[in-house]
Amino acid sequence: MPRLAVFAVVVCVCAVAAAVVAFVEGSFLGIVWVLLAGLTSNMAWYYLRKAKAEKAAAARNAV
Repeated sequence: MPRLAVFAVVVCVCAVAAAVVAFVEGSFLGIVWVLLAGLTSNMAWYYLRKAKAEKAAAARNAV
């Protein structure tokens, strides 16, 4: 798993936890945390797909 994807997943999990805490405490600041979780989730998927595509391209070029 690419390092940037791992970092994005970690930030996503932390943002989800922060959103839950914010909403439990009655703060609407949790909306910002939800948006950050969505952004980092997309970043993780992007870096995973990018690494997979690069690996497939390298395998094709090696043959």
